[in-house]
Amino acid sequence: MLALPAAFLVVLYIWVWLWFRPTRFVVHGGGIRVVWPLRNCEIPREDISIARVVERRDLLREIGFALRIGVGGLWGGFGWLWTTRRGLVRMYITRTDRFVWIERVGGRPWLITPENPDEFVRALGFGLDSGA
Repeated sequence: MLALPAAFLVVLYIWVWLWFRPTRFVVHGGGIRVVWPLRNCEIPREDISIARVVERRDLLREIGFALRIGVGGLWGGFGWLWTTRRGLVRMYITRTDRFVWIERVGGRPWLITPENPDEFVRALGFGLDSGA
């Protein structure tokens, strides 16, 4: 009786892990590669106008009220974040502090949590005080 719901939950968790949760963010000469187990996404360097480390308190001040549109829970929040001050933001976070905010020239901002935020921002060519 419980086997079908349990199987559904297992499949759902596997799908979230493989499709929605990035395994890493790689900075390279051409920009950023976001790596998931089943796909990759490139953000060209020329499309990035600013990248900066943002603390939780400062982020809340900048974005205002926010609602997650996507997956959230055990492994973080992934998908879209609708905000009152910045509109839609692409979001791939696995912790609740030391975010990296990426402003894009021709697209929506991204909010991510790479393993070493300061090094990540420096590798993109932005100082720690960029955008402040």
